[in-house]
Amino acid sequence: MAAPNDIQIPIPKDNNTPPKQCQVPEDSEFDYSQRAQWLRAAVLGANDGLVSVASLMMGIGAVKKDIKAMILTGFAGLVAGACSMAIGEFVSVYSQLDIEVAQRKRENKMRKSEKRESGGEKLPNPVQAAIASALAFSLGAIVPLLAASFISDHKVRLAVVVVAVTLALLVFGGVGAVLGRTGALRSCARVLIGGWMAMAVTFWLTKLIGSTGL
Repeated sequence: MAAPNDIQIPIPKDNNTPPKQCQVPEDSEFDYSQRAQWLRAAVLGANDGLVSVASLMMGIGAVKKDIKAMILTGFAGLVAGACSMAIGEFVSVYSQLDIEVAQRKRENKMRKSEKRESGGEKLPNPVQAAIASALAFSLGAIVPLLAASFISDHKVRLAVVVVAVTLALLVFGGVGAVLGRTGALRSCARVLIGGWMAMAVTFWLTKLIGSTGL
């Protein structure tokens, strides 16, 4: 039998302790920034093909009314631009690959001396980058070619090319704004004004040179 002054006070359990959360390892998280960089490069390549080929077609359209000459000029610009983009991207990414391979060899030597495990980072692929760059350029370049292919009237053909390129520039500008997380209005206006300027300068300079009889 317990003594009268022996008082026992029960201690309640702390039920407010937060439950342990399941932590996701960092290795399982997907790096979306790398994908965004690829998509942004593709948009820039398509925009380059669009403006370059459209400007070429507007330039030849300033001095020749023949639809065949305009289409052939645009097609030549598409092939030349796609090859140039592919070669340039291949050389650039291959140089980056050489640098990263050399850096990885140095790091592996250090890890072996310190007995550390090496990470499994992916290396850039020059062939993949070249193909992606050429396809992106061709995708943009095909827009003015398709717009001009089925219109026989010279002035209407030029107007349709300008309209088609304008719509495509707005789309590319909007996609670039989403990927870059910038204002859509400013991005679209910047791309649109740049494309218009390129076509206008090529058109009027070619027309000026063509009128001199050179």
